[in-house]
Amino acid sequence: MHDFLPISKEDMRKRGWEQCDFVYIIGDAYVDHSSFGHAIISRVLESRGYKVGIIAQPDWKDKESITILGKPRLGFLVSGGNMDSMVNHYTVGKKHRKTDAYTPGGVVGKRPDYATIVYCNLIKQTYKKVPIIIGGIEASLRRLAHYDYWSDKVKHSILIDSGADILSYGMGEHSIVEIADALSSGIDIKDITFIKGTVYKTSTLDSVYDFIQLPDFHTISSDKRQYAKSFKIQYENTDPFTAKTLVEPYKEKCFVVQNPPAMPLTIMEMDDIYALDYMRDYHPIYKKQGGVPALSEVKFSITSNRGCFGGCNFCALTFHQGRIVQVRSHESILQEAVIMTKEPDFKGYIHDVGGPTANFRKTSCDKQLTHGVCMGKQCLFPKPCANLTVEHTDYINLLRKLRKLPNVKKVFIRSGIRFDYCMADKNDTFIKELCQHHISGQLRVAPEHVSDKVLKLMGKPSSKVYQSFLKRYETINQKTGKKQYIVPYLMSSHPGSTLKEAIELAEYIRDLGYMPEQVQDFYPTPSTISTCMYYTGVNPLTMEEVYTPVTFHEKAMQRALIQYKKPENYELVKEALIKGNRSDLIGFDKKCLIAPRKQHRNGRKNKK
Repeated sequence: MHDFLPISKEDMRKRGWEQCDFVYIIGDAYVDHSSFGHAIISRVLESRGYKVGIIAQPDWKDKESITILGKPRLGFLVSGGNMDSMVNHYTVGKKHRKTDAYTPGGVVGKRPDYATIVYCNLIKQTYKKVPIIIGGIEASLRRLAHYDYWSDKVKHSILIDSGADILSYGMGEHSIVEIADALSSGIDIKDITFIKGTVYKTSTLDSVYDFIQLPDFHTISSDKRQYAKSFKIQYENTDPFTAKTLVEPYKEKCFVVQNPPAMPLTIMEMDDIYALDYMRDYHPIYKKQGGVPALSEVKFSITSNRGCFGGCNFCALTFHQGRIVQVRSHESILQEAVIMTKEPDFKGYIHDVGGPTANFRKTSCDKQLTHGVCMGKQCLFPKPCANLTVEHTDYINLLRKLRKLPNVKKVFIRSGIRFDYCMADKNDTFIKELCQHHISGQLRVAPEHVSDKVLKLMGKPSSKVYQSFLKRYETINQKTGKKQYIVPYLMSSHPGSTLKEAIELAEYIRDLGYMPEQVQDFYPTPSTISTCMYYTGVNPLTMEEVYTPVTFHEKAMQRALIQYKKPENYELVKEALIKGNRSDLIGFDKKCLIAPRKQHRNGRKNKK
């Protein structure tokens, strides 16, 4: 039956259902597209014969809102949505966002803060004994005790605060099917302790073997260095081939147990998942409200890979998708593209073909699919590993096939490329074809900073690598007769960035001759190395102390320096330059960032 999954009793009756096997409660609007986690998980379960109903954005103030599909036979699935609900709600300055792209019409306020916890507590009020399985990015990155930026404290594992029975972390396709099969076979939810990619609670460790015991919650919530040491152990156990079971003690007879991650998906498994019977649209009930804005960004984009061996310290991908790259076959991607071209609102443009990093189409070395990734090394940082396989041929061939499809005018690459990986490739073919066919005047890349001190703490390559890429990009564009530009993504206030490094970045921008529009204050989100640095003041990988800008005022100064030309930033820039002992940059010389402003004797600005 090619249709949306049931969202009402009437929909269930149309399918001849008396009861759902699973009711899936989500913080986003219901969008049946493979870029949305709830769509993938629900369709995977459907493909295995399970009946799944959807309750999207229930009214968390009304416990009846989660009863509209009745009691599920096997359990409730709960996800906060495609984003952590707190990131969805708040800017880095902890101010409420004005729109929510995952809600019909972009309106705000349709999901609660800490949505996963609130939804689970809502379920418990009515269905006390029905199993609850939580997943999605919010649950995945909060699966063990974690620093929470918004409350500025260490929080329990989300399993503790939500009251859920089991947590499926990572992308979840393997573990959710195993959980469903176990429940369907009659196994009690409390006995489902053996599935990779899951976290559970237990009162005894008698049946837990070969595990690493982390410091207990009281210790890590009261001692920042112990928190950092615990985080390092977690970081070193994110690979499915080498990870150990982790145990985090809480109060007496209460342990949270994290099983090793699920195995990476094979090409065939990836193909099967993206070939499922998605409607590729938001539910029709949202049309009167203007639809769901987030869909427009991805409706004509294609996911070609998962996982990332880039290893940026401010990114949570290592904890969620992992470092092992998983890909779809050309045939699968082309099949999706053909379906896309037949949609009535397709205008001839494929907006993206990529993933976390577009130009990663295979594992970084051949050993990863048998031995896993290296625990103490990165593939690209501080420089490319001697065993790194640099390979763009497969991606080039894929893009060429997509360009030849009928009704396709252009194929864009917007999900980002790793310029250091490009520089490790001595062949110009990929960059040449990128410039000729896959960008439109601008290429967006993420150097993030220019200070090698800050870049090292970010897990990013030296600034020299980026400068070399700029020259190579310019040379190739000249050869192809195109005048195209680089748009750099830059980050302020990352751990390690003092006013000195922030001013160094401002001077670089001055020398560029234009002010970047894309500027991001470092945002401390759960389960990143950089967030651990922000909270503890130490690098968990080395235990060396790290300076971190934490006050809103200093963060505002560092951000203002990047956009020093904006009149509204003048006073912040002036203050930063004076505090950073760089008053030489206040003046009329071409090297100065700002000019002095004349003052009346009474202190008011001279309007002349």
